[in-house]
Amino acid sequence: MQSTERVLSLRQLNQLVASLVQRPETQNVWVTAELLDVAVRGGHCYMELLEKDERGLQVAKARGMIWASQFPRIDAEFRAATGQNFATGLKVMLRVSATMHPVYGFSLTINAVNPSYTLGDMMQRRREIIERLKKEGIIDMNRQLEWPLVPQRIAVISSASAAGYGDFMNQLYTNPSRLRFVTRLYPAIMQGNNAPRSIIAALEQVAADMDMWDGVVILRGGGATSDLQAFEDYELAANVAQFPLPVAIGIGHERDITVLDWVANKRLKTPTAVAEWLVGTGEEVLGYIQNLGAKILQQATDRVSGSRQQLAQAESLLPISVRGVIDRSRNRLSQYAGMLGQVSARRIHPGLTRLEMLRSSLTTATQAAVQRQRVRLDNIAGLVDALSPMATLRRGYTITTVNGHAVKSVAELAEGQAITTAFADGSATSTINNLTQTK
Repeated sequence: MQSTERVLSLRQLNQLVASLVQRPETQNVWVTAELLDVAVRGGHCYMELLEKDERGLQVAKARGMIWASQFPRIDAEFRAATGQNFATGLKVMLRVSATMHPVYGFSLTINAVNPSYTLGDMMQRRREIIERLKKEGIIDMNRQLEWPLVPQRIAVISSASAAGYGDFMNQLYTNPSRLRFVTRLYPAIMQGNNAPRSIIAALEQVAADMDMWDGVVILRGGGATSDLQAFEDYELAANVAQFPLPVAIGIGHERDITVLDWVANKRLKTPTAVAEWLVGTGEEVLGYIQNLGAKILQQATDRVSGSRQQLAQAESLLPISVRGVIDRSRNRLSQYAGMLGQVSARRIHPGLTRLEMLRSSLTTATQAAVQRQRVRLDNIAGLVDALSPMATLRRGYTITTVNGHAVKSVAELAEGQAITTAFADGSATSTINNLTQTK
């Protein structure tokens, strides 16, 4: 090192840099950037400002701050316009002045914010997510599902310590109609960068128990409006859109709409409103049933009353009706009796005459038929007698038998055989000595 070369202290170098940085052209300049590590300490707001290229790679970075004298005004204006607090991940347009502090180094001091730029970026990101969901054909899937007529088995995704969850449970289980509900909490982080991933994990647990539930509610009561950024997430929206059970959300916002509002089956502004909707659905059906029961009771009462009147009238008319029926029946019987006598005189007497004639004719015919049968029997008896073996024997013929069987041919006999000869007046037994057979 030569003695003629200039040597600066670090402070002198920083002061030199500051003289180069803090120039009119670097003061009150509008720049665009993305916020990182936003934190408020001692009333001051500290952050990192980033710029990324199309591939998402960081190409520039600077430290930024808003002094406590400016931050309340800037934060209030920004929140009123966008519904958001300064938070990591937002894209902003800031009016900055470049400063170089000898101790703290280079930074950008922020003295104004253009909320329209951030709002436009948020809307653009939301539109991109919605268009992607539409292109994939899933944006309406959950909204097309139908809740049961009375949803009573509810899976709840929320933080166990959230006031909104407590309000929901209190409203649901102390309903004046005493409707019964079954719920289970599936805990999840409801704000911050980890919220989408935590809610998706809770949805996966609900899906594993899907048969146990009629639907799902996602609750986030209270909290800063900046926490709504957790619900501007594509992966979370896609999971809700394709979830097999209907999903209702009550994340504590009325004016602002998130991507989740586009895909959920039902959107209600608060956890209490979700509980009121569930109770109201049950009360509506209960009221319908009660009205229907009242109508049935009224119609039954009217029917019974009318029947009683008819019965009383019938009871009053019954004695008169019975006497009238008996009198009319007696008159008809008397008429029938008179008619029967006349009919008997006209029909019975001719019949008796015909019967008497038939009786006489039947006697004569019977005697003649008997006589004819007697003659026929006598003729048959004479014929039988003439053809009998005894008649043959009386004419001088004989009958020869061997062992009780009549002999019809000499070929049936043998010499020395005993035969019996039957005559008209007896029989004789002999032995064959000689057989002669004629040709």
